[in-house]
Amino acid sequence: MTEGGRVSDIPTWTGFLVPLLAVLSDGNVWRRRDLYAAVADHMELTEEQRAESVSSGQSRVVSRIGWALSDLNRAELVAKPARATYVIADSGRAMLAMYPGGIDERVLKTIPAYRDYVPVGHAGAVSASKHEAPETSEAANPLEQIDIGVTRLHAEVAADLLARLRGQHPDFLEHSVLDVLVAMGYGGAEGRAARIGGSGDGGVDGIIDQDPLGLDRIYVQAKRYAAGNTVGRPEIQAFVGALHGVGAARGVFITTSAFTSGAREYAQNIGTRIILIDGQRLAELMIRYGVAVQTWQTFTVVEVDEDYFE
Repeated sequence: MTEGGRVSDIPTWTGFLVPLLAVLSDGNVWRRRDLYAAVADHMELTEEQRAESVSSGQSRVVSRIGWALSDLNRAELVAKPARATYVIADSGRAMLAMYPGGIDERVLKTIPAYRDYVPVGHAGAVSASKHEAPETSEAANPLEQIDIGVTRLHAEVAADLLARLRGQHPDFLEHSVLDVLVAMGYGGAEGRAARIGGSGDGGVDGIIDQDPLGLDRIYVQAKRYAAGNTVGRPEIQAFVGALHGVGAARGVFITTSAFTSGAREYAQNIGTRIILIDGQRLAELMIRYGVAVQTWQTFTVVEVDEDYFE
């Protein structure tokens, strides 16, 4: 432990924001590994600091640079021209000129792209976990610190999932939502689901059979919308009409954005059973049921076995 109870004297993730922009300001396209090394050199970090690791074994410097780079990308201050490569954006140059002495999360939150990237309902958790990191939080016990970290990680992944889904062709979303529903257990033991989206789909993008003969079915509509483009009552009414057209009494409407209050009220007050899943909920379900995500690391928490000492 260092003076003041801190685990490390390495700057927190916000301390790497300006150095990252400074290195990228040369206008070159940087590979991630080379960029990390250049930032450490720019900050004149010691060999001891570079050798520090967190409990998982990952370099503490790499971890913090990674979070800072992720947030710069989210704020669209840097761009990724290809996988694992980065280049500064014009907005990043402007931000560096405005805040050469340092950028914190309050500054990032003034950028619309940064605010919009965080799913509604997660922003508080993400912010809290960054400002109340385990090394500085005195109120949280170790298990609470783990929970804070997991919450933040899942919020970051959820935001990334939505951004990627919005960037794909609508057909990709239709396949993805069926994968989620099958992973949740719908589709029976055989996981029977079929995408029927496209021209002439009648307002239905997918069908999930709940039994081998297809006697009980769930109809699905998927809309790939940007964050600010909400789904309103007319879209839900159209979906209900499509369900009536095929003699269905229930369906699931999924979007990568959000539903208006009018859309939710209408869905709740009609005889047809309609389940609405917005972008936030969709991302949460993808994480919970392991769709488009993979387990990166697991931790084991132990406690003393009291029976052993009796």
